[in-house]
Amino acid sequence: MDFPKLLSDIAYLVSAILFIVGLKFLSNPKKARNGNQLAAIGMTFAVVASLVFIFGGGLNGARTAEGLPPLADTHGLLIILGIVLGAVVGAVAARKVAMTEMPQMVALLNGCGGGAAALISTVEFATFMAAKSAGKPVDPLGFGATMFGGVIGSLSFWGSLMAFAKLSGVMEKAITSAFQKFLTVVVFLAVIGTVVWSGMATGHEAMGGNLPFYTLLGVALLFSVLMVIPIGGADMPVVISLLNSCTGLAVAATGFSLRQPALIISGTLVGASGTLLTLLMCKAMNRSITNVLFAGVGSGPVATGGGAATGGPAKSAREISADDLAMLCCNVQSVIIIPGYGMAVAQAQHVTRELGDLLTAKGVDVKYAVHPVAGRMPGHMNVLLAEANVPYEQLYDLEQINSEFERCDVAMVIGANDVINPAARYDKTSPIYGMPILDADKARNIIVVKRSLKPGFAGIDNEIYYDPKTYMFFGDAKAAITKLVEAVKQQ
Repeated sequence: MDFPKLLSDIAYLVSAILFIVGLKFLSNPKKARNGNQLAAIGMTFAVVASLVFIFGGGLNGARTAEGLPPLADTHGLLIILGIVLGAVVGAVAARKVAMTEMPQMVALLNGCGGGAAALISTVEFATFMAAKSAGKPVDPLGFGATMFGGVIGSLSFWGSLMAFAKLSGVMEKAITSAFQKFLTVVVFLAVIGTVVWSGMATGHEAMGGNLPFYTLLGVALLFSVLMVIPIGGADMPVVISLLNSCTGLAVAATGFSLRQPALIISGTLVGASGTLLTLLMCKAMNRSITNVLFAGVGSGPVATGGGAATGGPAKSAREISADDLAMLCCNVQSVIIIPGYGMAVAQAQHVTRELGDLLTAKGVDVKYAVHPVAGRMPGHMNVLLAEANVPYEQLYDLEQINSEFERCDVAMVIGANDVINPAARYDKTSPIYGMPILDADKARNIIVVKRSLKPGFAGIDNEIYYDPKTYMFFGDAKAAITKLVEAVKQQ
């Protein structure tokens, strides 16, 4: 009996079960932390199984049986050093990163997965070339998976770096033009052509040897950059999800190349879940994935507040003081808090939770309404509120909470813009037309906490700011809510 192989197979099976259960738990806020821990344990099993598979001789045995040359002497010390280095860097980065910078970190980590897949595919392509040159048959499935992993992995890596730049504000604005769109099509055709060239070059030095594959990685780099630059910063949740699914597919492809079941299973899970999440978020914005990728929303001129964008008469918004707002909030029955990216930037989640706790203690029914695409990554607001220990039972998604706004006394908007803009319901010329929004305008009183009347990502004015029921509480979200908390304590 091949004991190392049996042991690794059992570990792979356990890791696959933990991945699936962990992913299932992530769909429930109360179980999400446990789901993440189960997935981490599953990955530990997968790593151990891989080490047993490699050092037990199973990997080279499988490669030899399929006509592939065995790998060179495995440098065990380098593998261990790589695991330790990655663990230390990852742990330190995760502990030190600010919650407002979590989207950037997610983009980088996702890019690392895609880059790893591209590097593995590069090594495997060279292996296929060597086998073909030696007159040995090439496994079509393994070769195709290697090509796919190289292209998609490179696209995911460089695309994630571009997403990081967008999220960091380096180039947040969408950059689009007729020439850019034309160049994107040309580069996409070049990717297809280079794939064909790489396939024909397998084992034929006269056709370029390894050069076609390296060219393919470079063309994929250019395509990923051209694909992401036309996308505005506020569409990054969709892009990150899409790139995440690409990384999963690339990892699954490398699993076929390396004969690693754990990579195939985990990569397929990530690819499938990322694709579904991408489609769900597009549905939440009433936009197609092609519209997100190619429409360039956010590239146009930004409207100014007060109606100047439309050329109509200037509008005025009513302000409210912290004391008056505290009196209002303490003498109502229900308050719905709507968090947005402004809350994340100001790191106001903790003081927002403190406000919610104070109002709850005074007998006010407090709920939090979370829009699916609020923030800069999938679930951004959920993560922030969970980090502030907001009770899970107070969190509601759009479908759950919208019917309650008509009975709500106060809808308090903290740093949100387009996700509460009523123009999405009726203005067919608006870039957000048809997007499901939180019905904050239907509440009896509306409080908007913002620095100014500046529009959101879509660059359009928001009529809710000038609604007779609306009071503006201007200021940085954290400073403004802190003032409100102190005023509430005095009530």
